[in-house]
Amino acid sequence: MENNFAQNNFDIAIIGGGPGGYVAAIRAAQLKMKVALVERENLGGVCLNWGCIPTKALLRSSEINHLLHDLDQYGFSAKDVKFDFAKVIKRSRDVSAKLSGGIGMLMKKNKITVFEGAAKLAGKGKISVTDKDNKNSVVVAKHIIIATGARPRALPGMEPDGELVWTSKEAMIPKSLPKSILVVGSGAIGVEFASFYLNMGAEVTVVEVLDRILPAEDEEISKFAEKALVKQGMKILTSAAVKSLKKGKNDVTATIESGGKTQEIKAERVIMAVGIVGNVENLGLEGTKVKVEKGQILTDQWMQTAEPGIYAIGDVAGAPWLAHKASHEGIICVEKIAGIKDVHPIKKENIPGCTYCRPQIASVGLTEKKAKEKGYSLKIGRFPFIGNGKAIALGEPEGLVKTIFDAKTGELLGAHMIGAEVTELIQGFVIGKTMEATELDFMHTIFPHPTLSEMMHESVLDAYGKVVHI
Repeated sequence: MENNFAQNNFDIAIIGGGPGGYVAAIRAAQLKMKVALVERENLGGVCLNWGCIPTKALLRSSEINHLLHDLDQYGFSAKDVKFDFAKVIKRSRDVSAKLSGGIGMLMKKNKITVFEGAAKLAGKGKISVTDKDNKNSVVVAKHIIIATGARPRALPGMEPDGELVWTSKEAMIPKSLPKSILVVGSGAIGVEFASFYLNMGAEVTVVEVLDRILPAEDEEISKFAEKALVKQGMKILTSAAVKSLKKGKNDVTATIESGGKTQEIKAERVIMAVGIVGNVENLGLEGTKVKVEKGQILTDQWMQTAEPGIYAIGDVAGAPWLAHKASHEGIICVEKIAGIKDVHPIKKENIPGCTYCRPQIASVGLTEKKAKEKGYSLKIGRFPFIGNGKAIALGEPEGLVKTIFDAKTGELLGAHMIGAEVTELIQGFVIGKTMEATELDFMHTIFPHPTLSEMMHESVLDAYGKVVHI
């Protein structure tokens, strides 16, 4: 990164170098704009450095650990299987470092000027950048995109301390493997960490205040996931609230209330995974017309805020808090600024969601409950992994593909999957939804054999009474 302490003039300036900011910067550069990117920490943001990417590296290690202890089903045996936990963590950090460095190379390739420091709006079209040595520079731009991301939400009285009570960040870089973990919250982040530590050999308990884990998923998928995780040895408490955390020398005792009763659970470490809150502080927003509500910046469909010339994308602009949503918003925002005519606003119902626990979960569109609430008459198809040759050959017979169609028009309303590699499969349904495909489009598509993708075809066939292999 570089610093230039004179006034710098640009067509567009972006605050935040995560998957929203850096993608927006690249697209702006492609459109021949002069671009500045301000980043206070690491290029790639939370996603590359402390989120999406390093957690997948950790989960890959835990998956291998699981397989090494389940070799018999494949005809192998091994004695004295062990792992070096420090190396597991180091591999995750190395993966992040490699990718973050790659973003730096992309910035140079696209001739994007990167400023290292904290950004603050300093009047119309101006950003003040303060670096680590407390030196200031001013970036001037006609258009400013705020892409500052978000941070873990803290519950009053149960704030993470980095030692006994962790956020996702500390959960990624522990000095040693705890014998027991209590995870508070069962969204994608909570369940992924729960799955990682369980498969590495820790005792894991998950506490969810709502009546089921993964509450954003289709209810049938949530129940399938809970059953699978409990079978693996995970303890799950739903409709349960953590009332207090009492710290010991090397453990934490949580008081949990459920159904009018209280119980205490002791664990070496607690991971707080109760959502995130946008980074809207110290940006100088108070001197603008930008509106902030519940920790997020309000925008229109083109990511324009109430202040002309200021835009917001990604986590700081609200749910769904997903890297791919941030990137897509960045491209839409920049293309609209550039005056490109065929720009389309984002359709949130076409944004896929993925959870990389074991078994994996992926979905797009409406759940069965939401589709019914909207008044649709439905045709629903299901196909189990146990009916698929590739799944059985892989030793992964546990899973389900569920598709939901509008009975009147044949429109695909939603697709919900659980099982091996469904995070790779979901894109087929996402393309279908984007293209407004009907059941006939899926039925007439020839899926390759033997693949897991055949289950997508069979699920559609099942919705219309034509399923073959069950």
